[in-house]
Amino acid sequence: MENIESKILNILEEEIVVAEGCTEPNALAYAAAIGQKYLKEVPTNITAHISGNIIKNVKGVIIPNSNGLKGIESALALGIFCGDCDQGLMVISNVCSECACQAKEYASEGTINILKADTEAKLYIHLQMRTNDDVVEVEIKNLHTNITKLLVNSKDVNVNSCDDTWQFNTSLEDRDFLSIELIQQVANELELKKFKHFFKDVVEKNMSISKEGLTHDYGTSVGKTLLEEAVNMGYLNPGLEIACYAAAGSDARMNGCALPVMTTSGSGNQGMTASIPVIRYCQLTNVSEEVMYRALLFSHLTTIHIKTNVGRLSAFCGVICASAAVSGAIAYIDTNDYRVIAGSISNTLGNIAGVVCDGAKASCAMKINTAIITSYNSYLLAKNKKICESGDGIIGSCVEQTIKNIGKVACDGMLETDETIIDIMTNK
Repeated sequence: MENIESKILNILEEEIVVAEGCTEPNALAYAAAIGQKYLKEVPTNITAHISGNIIKNVKGVIIPNSNGLKGIESALALGIFCGDCDQGLMVISNVCSECACQAKEYASEGTINILKADTEAKLYIHLQMRTNDDVVEVEIKNLHTNITKLLVNSKDVNVNSCDDTWQFNTSLEDRDFLSIELIQQVANELELKKFKHFFKDVVEKNMSISKEGLTHDYGTSVGKTLLEEAVNMGYLNPGLEIACYAAAGSDARMNGCALPVMTTSGSGNQGMTASIPVIRYCQLTNVSEEVMYRALLFSHLTTIHIKTNVGRLSAFCGVICASAAVSGAIAYIDTNDYRVIAGSISNTLGNIAGVVCDGAKASCAMKINTAIITSYNSYLLAKNKKICESGDGIIGSCVEQTIKNIGKVACDGMLETDETIIDIMTNK
């Protein structure tokens, strides 16, 4: 078990990362900030080759502290004028009004040429940044801050790039050993002191942005509006409440709120979906703090497990992976019965596996709300021994086979769907 524990802790270290705003604009800003570090002046020309999934996730989301800026040009400009590459996905967390104005003006000058990259990598950024005297090339691949190439005037700058050894093409800790049964065992047995620190910030930061979304109007205010309606009409139940709390976090995050969140599998929406409903459910059911932390461990590891099969970016909506994990986490809290846990996850995946990702934007909150309501209902069904059977569509002979089937649908079956979505979004 000692070797498993070490791997689990490494995975948590790699996956639970703080970010301010959507991670794809941050990745662009990070690449630009890296490049600018090696230039003596602002680039006179930038050529950006970017994967379609990056394009669709940057198009509609508001960048925090930017006075409402959106888009690839704005993200790159903010990275150039006020990016701090030492801050990772918090790269543009210190944007001031003056910098935002400079970035807005620069982004509108036509010096940035954006091209869709011809690559199989779903997460890919290649920048060529030129001044009168110098040229810098920056490449990021597979992970949001994973620099795979850095050239300064054609000279290679040594970077710790990742290799091509597994699905994400990174040197991250292997995830192939994960299973729902093992995750349950780890959640039960791992000493609390070994993992609690990973989730203290999750509780603090993700619940803070949820509260912000429930208190103020952001975007379509999905969480705030539906929670108020449910209270006013007297039909609030735990499933609806935890769904509204999660949606409210996305409302705020997708619409320019500068509060940071703890991400999971490269996504703030996945991080919030995997955590906020679990935390709120624990509050509603008055379980101990230790049970809450163990349920968060289960939820995040299960999200990572399912998402590993799906891939970092996809036409498959990532919050579906997290919502399936939440259904299992609720079952873990209430019963700690493997059959109910596995059945809850299978029920969720069997219900809403067809939800597509059409980019980061305000309506992500609607998908989160729908997904969490489904996850709660899936648990209620599983608790009452009502579980989707093998052969029902994509449901496999066990929960692990169902997860593999989901990965096949996302990675193979939805390739054309992904291209169609990107085509629609980039030709509006």
